[in-house]
Amino acid sequence: MIGDRLTHSGAVVSRTRDEALLRAVRVRLAGPVLTAAARTLSLAGEHGAVWIAGGLVAAHMSGTRRRQWLRATTVVAGAHLASMAVKRVVRRPRPELEGLEPLVRTAGRHSFPSSHASSAVAAAVAYGRVLPWPAATALGAGAGAMCASRLVVGVHYPTDVAAGALLGALSAGACLDWVRGAVGP
Repeated sequence: MIGDRLTHSGAVVSRTRDEALLRAVRVRLAGPVLTAAARTLSLAGEHGAVWIAGGLVAAHMSGTRRRQWLRATTVVAGAHLASMAVKRVVRRPRPELEGLEPLVRTAGRHSFPSSHASSAVAAAVAYGRVLPWPAATALGAGAGAMCASRLVVGVHYPTDVAAGALLGALSAGACLDWVRGAVGP
């Protein structure tokens, strides 16, 4: 289990700072519209559902890039599974901030890394290689919103989200040649 101090890129981040950043996000961004949007994203991103379903729909609708979409979707699912495996090893408990209850229920008790962030960023990277530029940019913004939503609903520390995003980016980045190499229906 991760102790009171986390090592990140050679720097040491104390749990107190992680909690302070999370508290600041929760307090400063609390509002009905943003909270509702964050809850919706949280539900849609559970188990990578929105990203995997989107990839499968795109594969079904795209005759010439079907294999690329299927491979990219496999990469997203793989990134999500990798984050779940890391979570089982690390076993970091979810945040408990006094006076700020989480705004959603979670599928599990562990928070490091954020699986929502892993699958969202993996989708942005993998699908971004199949989509045209404007759509890929919009998808990247959606992935960023998914990552931020995990803080707004209070179920992850900032380091959980950062680690999840990094895992998703690295997982997808390592597979881009495989995704691009799929040609034909």
